[in-house]
Formats: sequence, C-alpha cells, structure tokens
Amino acid sequence: MRKLPVSCFIISKNEADRIARTIRSVRSWVDEVVVVDSESTDDTVAVALEEGCRVITQPWLGFGGQKRFAEEACRNDWLFNIDADEVVTDDLQREISAVFAAGDPEFVAYGMPLQMVYPGSAQPRPWPRDHWYIRLYNRRFVRFRHSNVHDSVVTDGYDVGKFNSPMHHFSMRSFADMKRKLDERTWLQVANARPSSVGVLSVRLVSEYPMNFFKYYVIRRHFTGGVKGFRYAAIQARFRFLKVYRIWRLSIQDMKVPRAPSHAV
Repeated sequence: MRKLPVSCFIISKNEADRIARTIRSVRSWVDEVVVVDSESTDDTVAVALEEGCRVITQPWLGFGGQKRFAEEACRNDWLFNIDADEVVTDDLQREISAVFAAGDPEFVAYGMPLQMVYPGSAQPRPWPRDHWYIRLYNRRFVRFRHSNVHDSVVTDGYDVGKFNSPMHHFSMRSFADMKRKLDERTWLQVANARPSSVGVLSVRLVSEYPMNFFKYYVIRRHFTGGVKGFRYAAIQARFRFLKVYRIWRLSIQDMKVPRAPSHAV
C-alpha cells in the first residue's frame, strides 16, 4: 500500500491494553506514527515501540497543549490525529487515501464521524449519531486549540472537507471506567469554568439531567443500543448534572466568604 505524506500522532497515558489496535489501523498507510506519552506507568511505550512508532515522553501539558506539542514533533505538514482508544475503519482509510490521489487535497482540514462502541461490543450500535471531529489537517493553516480542557482544531474560517466513513471509538473499558473518566473530566471542567450566577445555575440544576438524558438517548440515538444504550445515556446525564451541581456549590461557598471591609480615605 502506498503511504501518504501524512504524520499520524497519538497522545497516550497507560494505554498498553489497546494502543496496538489503534496503531495497526494506520501504520500501513501513513508516513509515520508519533506517540507522545505522558509518563505512562504501564507498558504503553514498549508496545508503541514494538509497533514501529516514534515515541516521545512529555509530561502532561493539558489536552490542547499536549496535542500542539505532538504537532511540532511530526515531520509532515499534513497531520492525522487519532486517540489511543480509536480505530480507523477500512472505508475511512480509503476515503482519506482518495483525497491525496491527485496530489494536495482540496481542503486544508477534514472532519469525520466518531462512532461509540460499548464495552464488550465489537461494532457501534445501529444508526449511531455520536460526534464529528476534524482530525486530518494541514498544520501550515490550522492547529489544535491551546486549551487545558478542549482539544479541537481551530479552522479560522477555512472551508472544511467531510468524510462519510467513521472511526470507531472504544472509549470505555467498562461502565465503571466510563464513570471514572467522566468524574475526572468533570472536575477539570469545574476548575476551568467561567463564573456564572447562582440563579442561572439553580435553574440548570432542575433541567440538566432530563435535558441531557433526552439528548443522548433520543437525539444521539442510544435508544438503539438496548440496555447498554440506556445505561450510557443515564451516566452521561448524571455527570452533566454533577458538573453544574459542583459549580453551583462552589459559587454558594464563594458567596459565604466574608469580604474585607473597605476603608474610606
């Protein structure tokens, strides 16, 4: 298979049990695979090296910062970002290869759907509607946002191409693992949240759970996932509610802190 002038980069930490599958879905058709590891304590680095990757150890810089560091480590301008729990499907690989068939691609960035795969399942549920992300792009024009919380590519008004074929996202080792990850991400979001009024947060406390359950179960079609789909939607809604509750509680505490008296001059 002809390799594309593309560097694939992966950020990782303690992904030894699943990163090989991710690497194998890209290594035969990209020019290089770069793994930026944030001090794993398992065999992630050894597995990545065995799979033929170039591995760089970099202490955690935040989601956006880590990916921007990885961008700089690549030797090609065309970059493909994939997380250590994602797998490129054959159909997506063919679509990506097609845009390079005539030379430089038409667009400076391309997005694609990511389809969730439940724990214990090999394929996404029927008719999934999960996320859509930009993952293939030319770093001379667009880059990842420098953010502690968000890791999205900023397109700055450039037109973006779209692939129809998905990546598969094996984000959860189990539902317990899902809860742990959401709890960590929720506290990170709380720490980086912008100030909001207690009144607004109080209203959201009432609406946050039902609104998000409807969003995941109906709009994102997890109702097609049976019992696992119901459980997934319920857990997502719970942690969306917990984020608002935790911000609300901190806001109440801030209101109770006495202010130092002002002195007239």
